[in-house]
Amino acid sequence: MELKFVDSKSISMCKSVGMEGVMKFSSSFLDSKLMFGVNVAPKFCSCRGLLMKASYSSTSYDATRSVSKKSFLVDTFPNQINGTNPTSLYFRDKWVLDASDDEYGGVLINPERLPSNPDRFTFMLRASLSHWKVKGKKGVWLKLPLEKCDLVPIAVKEGFQYHHAERGYVMMTYWIPEEPCMLPSNASHQVGVGGFVINDKNEVLVVQEKHFAPALSGLWKIPTGFILESEEIFTGVVREVKEETAIDTEFVEVMAFRHAHNVAFEKSDLFFICLLRPLSEQIMVDDLEIQAAKWMPLIEFVEQSLIQEDDMFKKIIDIFIARLGKRYCGLSAHQLVSKFDDQLSTLYFNTVDDPDLNCQAT
Repeated sequence: MELKFVDSKSISMCKSVGMEGVMKFSSSFLDSKLMFGVNVAPKFCSCRGLLMKASYSSTSYDATRSVSKKSFLVDTFPNQINGTNPTSLYFRDKWVLDASDDEYGGVLINPERLPSNPDRFTFMLRASLSHWKVKGKKGVWLKLPLEKCDLVPIAVKEGFQYHHAERGYVMMTYWIPEEPCMLPSNASHQVGVGGFVINDKNEVLVVQEKHFAPALSGLWKIPTGFILESEEIFTGVVREVKEETAIDTEFVEVMAFRHAHNVAFEKSDLFFICLLRPLSEQIMVDDLEIQAAKWMPLIEFVEQSLIQEDDMFKKIIDIFIARLGKRYCGLSAHQLVSKFDDQLSTLYFNTVDDPDLNCQAT
């Protein structure tokens, strides 16, 4: 059965429920199962020609035949027909996905209240995008947990794009305005650290990794690794040295850092080389990553052919030798609070006037 309302009464009804000039949906927009097992696919327009179309599947049972124009509208928009609340409030509460506004004029969809049913999700996603467009919203952030991964293809079909993914979710975005997208891109860098640990005997803590490029075969190198999420550089390098060698250390300075591009998954790489003071001596190798570890005399470490032949390695060694000779000052860590975000953060800077650092500028 198909109901069409195109007469003057319907136009008045459209205006009375606040539909004029508000929503434009495709013919498949409202595909969902409402009450009484009725399959409904109404098309909402801005009161240009066709106003409302309700199509009922032939598979619906006979109770649908008793649904009149009045009962259909009352079932769908009960408060509007009775005149107790605006249509926009009912529509928002019933058909718009639960979301909060962000500070940039966009919305953050609540992942905990996403519908599990794909058809209902499709319906509500389309309704929500139309609602947010009317409200002048810009970017839409949709976080889909792993257990709702079947909703990803639906979001893609509706125009959402991948932003980033973690172990438990995929983040997707949608830019509403017809103008260049202003949403920030995914994280562009990975952050690595290397610990230059030297003891009172002028011995350097070095390791040989189990997995390495053929060109680095036989190289004894300083312990390295990646910073974890929400981890400081100075705590991360101490942790990495501890995990690979079991040596406890104290952070002294950031001596230098390297910036490289297209390193892994087309991301850029920041690698911070840090000077550490050892607090223990007994080495215990991490069998998962490290093949061997030992204390190596500085001279022997420097004279390795792979270091002497590499401009980057050689320059790093020159910096450390200058630091040991008190002719160079690195960047020490200072934790400060900024009024921009009222949060404690770490600022790394040179403090040549600090007697505890025992260095001088050149």
